[in-house]
Amino acid sequence: MDDKEKEKEKEKEKHEGGGTDVEEEEEDEEGNKRTVVLGPQVPLKEQLELDKDDESLRRWKEQLLGQVDTEQLGETAEPEVKVLNLTILSPGRPDLVLPIPFKADEKGYAFALKDGSPYSFRFSFIVSNNIVSGLKYTNTVWKTGVRVENQKMMLGTFSPQLEPYVYEGEEETTPAGMFARGSYSAKLKFVDDDGKVYLEMSYYFEIRKEWPNVQ
Repeated sequence: MDDKEKEKEKEKEKHEGGGTDVEEEEEDEEGNKRTVVLGPQVPLKEQLELDKDDESLRRWKEQLLGQVDTEQLGETAEPEVKVLNLTILSPGRPDLVLPIPFKADEKGYAFALKDGSPYSFRFSFIVSNNIVSGLKYTNTVWKTGVRVENQKMMLGTFSPQLEPYVYEGEEETTPAGMFARGSYSAKLKFVDDDGKVYLEMSYYFEIRKEWPNVQ
């Protein structure tokens, strides 16, 4: 086969969806691992176009995926997740909306919390191109070089849509007392089941005796 014929074969494979096969490992009844080839990953836009004239199949796809916004579908099989902002909620306090990436104050802190106070985080994010499976976030916190918190939360699986998804975490309470106050460093990370990282961000925050003044 000459170079021109090889080039034609490559183009044919691309057109027919030929690409890198997705592989997964599974265990049989005896606990032995084996590799299962699932076939190439296909862009969601292409999947939705398949059998679009089949009414029952179209309804099944809508039931499975929800109302997918086709304007948010790209030509690539890789999903995209953009984390828009983090909102800090605390009873009796105005919501503090922080665009991502965070913008530090003159002391280098992204935000400040009052010690011994209840609070929760709310994230907004947009999914485009394809379904993102097993999206989760981790938030690791250190004080004076010692890890004091390692929060991991599974968010779920999301299909592309124009409107942002909103996730609100459980309410927690900041540590209290003189020794709890001061500077903290943290790292926030969003990743999916395939290990694709959509956001990895380091930041600093402060725990104070009183809430900062609302500007």
